[in-house]
Amino acid sequence: MKTALTRRDFMKVSTLAGGGLLLSFQTGNALAALLPKDAEVFQPNAFVSISPEGLITIMAPNPEVGQGVKTSLPMLVAEELDADWTMVRVEQAGLDTRNFQRQVAGGSGSVRSSWESFRKAGATARQMLLEAAAQKWGVPVSECITRNGFVIHQPTGKTLNYGALATAASGLEVPQEVKLKDPKDYNLIGRRMVNVDAWNIVTGKMPFGLDTRREGMLTAMVARPTFGKKLKSVDDTRAKQVKGVKQVIVFDNKVAILATNTWAAKKGRDALRLEWEAEGTPESTENYNTAFAELIKNTTQEPKRNDGDVNQALSQADKVLESVFYAPFLPHAPLEPMNFFAHVREDGAELYGPTQTPARTRTEAARVLGLPEEKITVGMSRMGGGFGRRLQADYSVEAARISKLAGVPVLVVWTREDDMQGGYYRPAGMYRYRAALKNNQLTGWHLIAAAANSANASRENSFPAGVVPNFRVDSHNYQSPITVGPWRAPNHNFIAFAEESFLDEIALELGKDPVAFRLELLEQAKTNPVGHVAYDPTRYINVIKTAAEMGNWGQQGVKGIFKGFGAHFSFGTYVAQVADVSVQNGKVKVHKVYCAVDCGRVINLSGAETQIEGGIIDGIGHMLYGEITFKSGEVEQKNFNTYRLIRMPDAPEIEVRFINTNAEPQGLGEPGLPPIGAAVANAIFAATGSRIYRLPVRLPGEHSKRSF
Repeated sequence: MKTALTRRDFMKVSTLAGGGLLLSFQTGNALAALLPKDAEVFQPNAFVSISPEGLITIMAPNPEVGQGVKTSLPMLVAEELDADWTMVRVEQAGLDTRNFQRQVAGGSGSVRSSWESFRKAGATARQMLLEAAAQKWGVPVSECITRNGFVIHQPTGKTLNYGALATAASGLEVPQEVKLKDPKDYNLIGRRMVNVDAWNIVTGKMPFGLDTRREGMLTAMVARPTFGKKLKSVDDTRAKQVKGVKQVIVFDNKVAILATNTWAAKKGRDALRLEWEAEGTPESTENYNTAFAELIKNTTQEPKRNDGDVNQALSQADKVLESVFYAPFLPHAPLEPMNFFAHVREDGAELYGPTQTPARTRTEAARVLGLPEEKITVGMSRMGGGFGRRLQADYSVEAARISKLAGVPVLVVWTREDDMQGGYYRPAGMYRYRAALKNNQLTGWHLIAAAANSANASRENSFPAGVVPNFRVDSHNYQSPITVGPWRAPNHNFIAFAEESFLDEIALELGKDPVAFRLELLEQAKTNPVGHVAYDPTRYINVIKTAAEMGNWGQQGVKGIFKGFGAHFSFGTYVAQVADVSVQNGKVKVHKVYCAVDCGRVINLSGAETQIEGGIIDGIGHMLYGEITFKSGEVEQKNFNTYRLIRMPDAPEIEVRFINTNAEPQGLGEPGLPPIGAAVANAIFAATGSRIYRLPVRLPGEHSKRSF
């Protein structure tokens, strides 16, 4: 039976009269009038509910930050439920640690951590609907199947839609064990599905955190110190005279202005007369570079990895190749400025807004408010970007603190300058690589890394670990008052650029093609691995070969286009890329990127492509333009007029190919980003003969040598 149903206007009501006869189409309200008054909603678990009208509601418990999990995770439930997707409505759940696990948007882990549990939720509901139909017909459940929102009795062809079975199913015992679908029977998984919020986003109807409004709410803006500064004095006379300003609160080395709207709050803050005093030596990029350069001269007592004897390999080498790479601080710069709503009462608190870690928000708010966690609710709005910035709870806890002090509901709003100057950053660092070359082979690899406030600036189990017989990684943590945190593909985002660039440099020194050289090393990892590695050499080889084929590897300089290669494994996913690049008058233009991906099973093909494409564009933008520098304790790039993001004309054509596999799904929000920096940098070398050792890219001349 064809079921072209819409959730909004029409519903088949044949089963209300029994049997499978189609009587008429009715609007939702008219249909509700025909239903028994005691009709119950079927809700076998926290993930799914089915109304007697047949509307299927699937909860999306994970934060939606643009990675598409509000669509892909409900697809897992709907697949096993055998639901008609046109009858599915997806709702964002709030924080609920009793019914949901890992409500986090980070580490590209939402789908891979929920792959089984979400499918079981759908399969459980499906099994109960089968049993309800079998009881209603008085037939064995084994004679019944489901298809597209209906239970079908195979011998007779009788059908019942899920809505007609909702009340009966709600009275059944929930099964503890259920059978999951054979992948060959998937109807939704692997297809292209439109993002469930797409229409509301493009029409401006999607509410974001900044759109939050509550009765009696005031908007707050906060004057915060730059790094290493202490508030000495406050004169709020002029601020209180600004129309709309209601309160001025001094707290925690900050000053909050509360007003009836955002503009009044900003004008009030601008009117403050504040005096700050420095504590210690002001932070400066120059000082960091000097400190890093000293640290990478020395090893550590406890290396992160130490295979063989690197010192011996280096001493006995025919040649030692050495390069140093520098990573700048980077802001997250999500387009939606930081904001959060809080209403703190004596008996509890409501928190709501864009957060990648709602549980962390609740825990830290409970600590500063002195409330039990169970007295605090956390709701999640859709986020206008995050990239790791909203893994932090500073801005949400700040809202809770101000609401408690002010005694009113508060929406805290940060300006772009607030976050650029006082947010969290990708750690700056320096990476010194040495390679021992003997008998035209790579026999030793030594990395000494140093980074600001990063206990491990390396990825010691990533390729080429497990390949080189003498392999050592040392990592220095340089303590700093500058707040740092995860930035899209933490560690991987720069390590991939540095290591894939250095591999190209080694290949050139050995007289080998860069792609062939990688394949040669990975074949060694298959046949003669050294120690533990995090990757599968066979899958790595497959994406490298696929990308090289897609990008016509080897055709250099045709019509001024030069090719560069990069590959990396992160978050369970293998990505290889070929970048077509031209360089004219010192300007780098990325024309096209060919990308092969092995992420296991793809859930939503459209969403998967979007994540890889977005990662590539983001990676290109930051490797060409991204940099935060400090001078006299202050960030020099305060807004987008001095911190450039990638623009539409800079975005290349992108071709993505996913490797078909039955492996469980892995991460996608981050793995597309790490290798693109190396692919572009290696293409720049092919075009100009200049290696890129320091980001962002500056041509010509600055990167011709490895000194800083």
